[in-house]
Amino acid sequence: MILETFPVGMLRCNCTILGDEATREAIVVDPGENVSEILTRLAAHKLTLKQIVITHGHIDHVGGAARLKRVTGAPVFLNQHDLPQLAMMEVQAGWLGIQPPEVAPPDASADDGTRIGLPNFPGQVLHTPGHTEGSICLYFAPQQLLLAGDTLFAGSIGRTDLPGGDGRKILHSIRERLLTLPDPVIVIPGHGQKTTIAKERETNPFFQL
Repeated sequence: MILETFPVGMLRCNCTILGDEATREAIVVDPGENVSEILTRLAAHKLTLKQIVITHGHIDHVGGAARLKRVTGAPVFLNQHDLPQLAMMEVQAGWLGIQPPEVAPPDASADDGTRIGLPNFPGQVLHTPGHTEGSICLYFAPQQLLLAGDTLFAGSIGRTDLPGGDGRKILHSIRERLLTLPDPVIVIPGHGQKTTIAKERETNPFFQL
């Protein structure tokens, strides 16, 4: 498996490329910006992009998705509950003082339980509302890998003070959907360094008695 995670955009969102060395197919998760770099990395591995998956509708995660689709033709997956986030992209851009990116409706909704990923590396969508109503995580059980978006961070959780955020929901999502995963699962959050489920269960201050 080819796995590359690298920061993109002014807020340094973690964009992830997951590729199959046998089929040369790939998915990209959270192409928030730097589309040219994403394309360069795909080309370096001789990968064909098959899916674009957005963990939630904030500008720093979805900002490059429409452009990446236009170049590659790959369909975009975003949970339907975050369509209101796309509708307020000009407002989001105003928060950062930048021009709003090109946006378009997703090709499919990344609903809870949806199978996503590649034939040899299948993943499952976990709907984890709280950071936004449509926030999702992607769980690749055979690889013991979780792409957590902005739901769970190393030592922290996603903010809930923006439109669509809910502090009670995010804590419930993490406790019931994420901390129940096996200890060795590697967590790649939407920003910052990776961690593990065991470490967050044991040390994350939001979940200590």
